[in-house]
Amino acid sequence: MKPIGSQCRHYWLLQDMAKATQVDLARAFREGRISTQEWAGMVGRCRACSWPDGCQSWLRGTPGPRHIPSRCCNRARLALLKIEEELDCT
Repeated sequence: MKPIGSQCRHYWLLQDMAKATQVDLARAFREGRISTQEWAGMVGRCRACSWPDGCQSWLRGTPGPRHIPSRCCNRARLALLKIEEELDCT
């Protein structure tokens, strides 16, 4: 079994991924589109991901808004949150 990564590191990787892909996790939380448990689950998935170093390299890449990479273990949820933001579904 692969050990999981640091909670702090992966919290910030998730935050940076959301920012790079124009997903506002804090807004989604305030608006009730994600719960505390779901946010923690997203960090947990990130902690168990096998791509953290690649993710960190990707995040250091070209600045500006980007598409969520296919290797991101939170890709589906981030994509849905992005769609909800774009449609302003609250």
